[in-house]
Amino acid sequence: MWGGVRLQVIFLCLGAALWSAAVTAAHRGSGLRERGHHRHPSLHRHRERGKEGQVLHRSKRGWVWNQFFVIEEYTGPDPVLVGRLHSDVDSGDGNIKYILSGEGAGTIFVIDDKTGNIHATKTLDREEQAQYTLTAQAVARDTNKPLEPPSEFIVKVQDINDNPPEFLAGPYYASVAEMSNVGTSVIKVTATDADDPTYGNSARLVYSILQGQPYFSVEPQTGIIRTALPNMDREARQEYDVVIQAKDMGGHMGGLSGTTQVKITLTDVNDNPPKFTQGVYAMSVSEDKVPGEEVGRLKAKDQDLAENGLVDYRILEGDGMNIFEITKDSETQEAVVKLKKPVDFETKRSYTLKVEASNTHVDPRFIAWGPYKDTTIVKIAVEDADEPPAFMAPNYNFEVEENAPAGTLVGRVHAKDTDLMNSPIRYMIPRYTDLEEFFTVNSEDGIIKTTRPLDREAQAWHNISVSATEIGGHHQDAKVRVNIKVKDVNDNAPEFATQNEVFVCENVSPGRLIETVSAVDKDEMSHRQHFHFNLAPEVSNNQNFSLKDNRDSTASIFVIRKGFSRMTQDVYHLPIEINDNGMPPMSSTNTLIVRVCSCDSKDTILSCNVEPLILTTGLSTEALIAILACIVILLVIVVLFVALRRQKKEPLIVFEEEDIRENIITYDDEGGGEEDTEAFDIATLQNPDGANGFLPRKDIKPELQYALRPGMRPIGNSVDVDDFIKTRISDADNDPTAPPYDSIQIYGYEGRGSVAGSLSSLESVTTDSDLDYDYLQSWGPRFKKLADLYGSKDSADDNS
Repeated sequence: MWGGVRLQVIFLCLGAALWSAAVTAAHRGSGLRERGHHRHPSLHRHRERGKEGQVLHRSKRGWVWNQFFVIEEYTGPDPVLVGRLHSDVDSGDGNIKYILSGEGAGTIFVIDDKTGNIHATKTLDREEQAQYTLTAQAVARDTNKPLEPPSEFIVKVQDINDNPPEFLAGPYYASVAEMSNVGTSVIKVTATDADDPTYGNSARLVYSILQGQPYFSVEPQTGIIRTALPNMDREARQEYDVVIQAKDMGGHMGGLSGTTQVKITLTDVNDNPPKFTQGVYAMSVSEDKVPGEEVGRLKAKDQDLAENGLVDYRILEGDGMNIFEITKDSETQEAVVKLKKPVDFETKRSYTLKVEASNTHVDPRFIAWGPYKDTTIVKIAVEDADEPPAFMAPNYNFEVEENAPAGTLVGRVHAKDTDLMNSPIRYMIPRYTDLEEFFTVNSEDGIIKTTRPLDREAQAWHNISVSATEIGGHHQDAKVRVNIKVKDVNDNAPEFATQNEVFVCENVSPGRLIETVSAVDKDEMSHRQHFHFNLAPEVSNNQNFSLKDNRDSTASIFVIRKGFSRMTQDVYHLPIEINDNGMPPMSSTNTLIVRVCSCDSKDTILSCNVEPLILTTGLSTEALIAILACIVILLVIVVLFVALRRQKKEPLIVFEEEDIRENIITYDDEGGGEEDTEAFDIATLQNPDGANGFLPRKDIKPELQYALRPGMRPIGNSVDVDDFIKTRISDADNDPTAPPYDSIQIYGYEGRGSVAGSLSSLESVTTDSDLDYDYLQSWGPRFKKLADLYGSKDSADDNS
C-alpha cells in the first residue's frame, strides 16, 4: 500500500515539474526538448507565411511522455494512478478534453478528461498480460476536434513474486540398476516459475531433496537425481519414494516453493547364485517303468528375475549317470529326472546322482562375486514290481523240412519268471499269428511241433508268436517272435519258363534256329544244378524239328526239313522232356507249339492264320460293302415308316362307321345270361343323335357340369341292375346338357316305334309268344337260367 502511495507522489511530482518546464518554454516562445531518458513533447502553433501570403499553422508535439509502469496484484482501496497526460495547448481553462483508447481503455484504464490523469481500476496480473498499448489524444471539448495528433504509449505491469514453482511433468517414475555406483544418474526433474525471469530473482529456482536420503541426492541447479549409496540391493528393497523441492528467489528465505514425488525402482542384475533348498533329495522308481518316464523333480531357487534367474541343470557324477538323465521344465525352472534305461530290482536296488545347478547368464561385472552355481545329491531307490516272464532270447529261428509228417519237432522256446516268487510258466501260440494252425506248443516245456506237412512252395516262412504267462500272481505275460523256415525238398518238376508260341515261315531253310527255350522250377536249385532237355520219345525221330541241349538250362530248336505249307498243316506240337537232375530227380513233358506263317522275302511275318485263305474263296470286299449298304437303307426306311405312323393324328369327330353301336350288330359272343354283370360296360353306349346330323366330339366335354342332387351318390358295381338303370334315367332327365351315355336312352330309341323293332329281351316276358323254348333245356348249364325262366312260364300257363 505504501509503495502505491509513494509511486503516486513520484508521478505527481514528476508531472508538476514537467508542467512547469513546459509553461516556461511556452513563455519563451520556443519549444523545449527534454534531456535525458524521457522526451516530453509540447504542442505549439507557429505561424508561417506561404508563397501566396497564406498563414500556415504547424503543430508541435508537446506531451510530457514515456512508458508508464504499474505494479501487479495491487489490492488497495483506491485506483492506482498510472500517470498524467498534458498538452502544451492546455491552458487549464477546461476547453481541452483528453481521450484514451486501446487495450483495456475504459475497463482497466480510465482517464480524467480534464486533468489527463490515468488510473488502473482493476488488479493486474503480469502472468496474464505483461503490457498494454494505449493511444491518447487531446480534442476540443465543445467540437471534439483533434487538437493534437494521437500518440501511442505503453503501460508495463511490473512483476512481483506471486507464483510458486511447479513440476508440470510430475509425478516421476524412474529406474536404476541395483548395485550401481555412487553418483549414477537416475532422472532429471524440471520445475517452471510463471514469474518474470528477467526481473529480480522471482524465477530463479534451486532444487533440494526432502525425502529419499541417504539413498539419493539432487543437483541444486539442474535437478538431476543421482544415487548416493553404493551396493543398493534389489532383493533387500526394490522401490524408493523420493520427494524433490524447487524454491524460487534463489532458495533464499521468503521464496515460494513447489514439490514433486519421484518413484525410483531398482532393476535386477545377476548378483545372486542359484541355491538348492535341500542337500539330499530322495526319489524312487519302479522297475516296470519304461525309459522316458519321469522319476522326480528338484529345483534350485535364484532370487534374480527374468533371464538373470534362469538355471541350467546337469549330472556331474554318480553310479546312475547312464541310467538316468536330467532335463529342465522351462515353465517352472525345475530339474526333471527321467529314466534313461530300464532298471531291475533284482540286479541293483539304488542309485546316487550328483546334480549341479548354474546360472544360464552370468554378468561379467559381478563374476568376482561367484561362483554362480550349486550342487546337491539325489538318491534314487528301485522298487520291486510284478514283472512278466522273460524269454532267454529276443527271438527264435527254427527250420523244418517240407512234407515232414505231423508232429515233427521244430524247436523249443524257454522263459522264466524274474520275480522273487519264480512262478511257473504256461506257453501258448496266439491264434492270430498262426491262423491255419500249422504249429502247436507244449504249454509246460515250450516245445513247438508241426500239425501237418508243410509246403515250401506255398509258404517258405512262418512267423508266429509264442506267449509265456505266469501261473498265479497277476498273470503277467510276455511274447516272443518265432521265425520258422521250411527247408526245400525236390518235389516239383520243371516247366517252360514261358508258354509262348513259336512262329516259323513257310519258306524257312533247313538248320534254321527258330527258338531257344528255358525252364523254371518251383523248388530251390543248387548252384551246380542245371536243367536237361530232350525230345519226347514219340517225336524223337520226327522229320520237322530237332533239339540241342545247351547245358546251361536252355535248349535250341532247329528246323530239319525245307519249307512248310499252311494249307497242309499250320500248327505243329513238339513235346519236350525237362529234367531237373535233383534228389530225387523230377521231370516233366512240355509241349512247344510251332505255328506256320506266311512271310515275305525278308522273312517278315505277314499272316499266321488260315481265315484269310477262306475269305479269298468267298465274298469280295466290294460285295460286303454292298450288303452293308442295303442293310443301312432298309433301316432308314423302317425308321421313316415308324416316324410317319407317329405323326398320324386321330380324327376329332366320331364318324358313323366308327360308332360304337355297330359293335352290337357284329358282336357274336354270347354272354352268360342275366347273371353275367361284367360282360360289357353300359357306360360305353352312346346316344344315337348323330343320325340327326349331330356328331359329338371326343375331345370336348359339356361346358356345364351337372351337379348331383343332395343325397345322390354314385352307385358302384352291383348286381341290382334295376336300381342302376333307374339312377341313370334320373340323371339323364335332369341334365339337359350332358350327352346321354346310358343304355336306357338307346333302348328307348330302338324300342317302340323303331322299324327294326326292339332288341331288348326285357319285354319278351310280357309279350304273348307261341314260341317253344323247351330246346333251351338241352343247351347246357349256361342257359339253365333262361330255360327255367321261360319254361316255368309255359308250365304256369298250362296249369291255368
